[in-house]
Amino acid sequence: QVQLVESGGGLVQPGGSLRLSCAASGNIFVINAMGWYRQAPGKQRELVASIATGGTTNYADSVKGRFTISRDNAKNTMYLQMNSLKPEDTAVYYCNADLVAGTGWWNRQRYDLWGQGTQVTVSS
Repeated sequence: QVQLVESGGGLVQPGGSLRLSCAASGNIFVINAMGWYRQAPGKQRELVASIATGGTTNYADSVKGRFTISRDNAKNTMYLQMNSLKPEDTAVYYCNADLVAGTGWWNRQRYDLWGQGTQVTVSS
């Protein structure tokens, strides 16, 4: 089964830090673009940061200078280091990946996968 599994969410005080991880598994052949999204109650899901295969990154203006996205291609894992967290960063965070998986060339498929989501709460 091809899937993304997230970890690292939790409760943190304003100004604190958290690190989210997103691991892809299931006969992964190649992972193209990856990204982190978030959805706060009553709001639409929004892009937080993205990273291309070669490492090019893109950030939402609201997190620039505070969040850092990275990936370890050898481990099929993406990270989001979140510093100087604010109450408005509270949301469910989802990872997304555009990837190809399969046991061999005859059955490889392209997937647009989402993780299950991890809650991040910033509150004193």
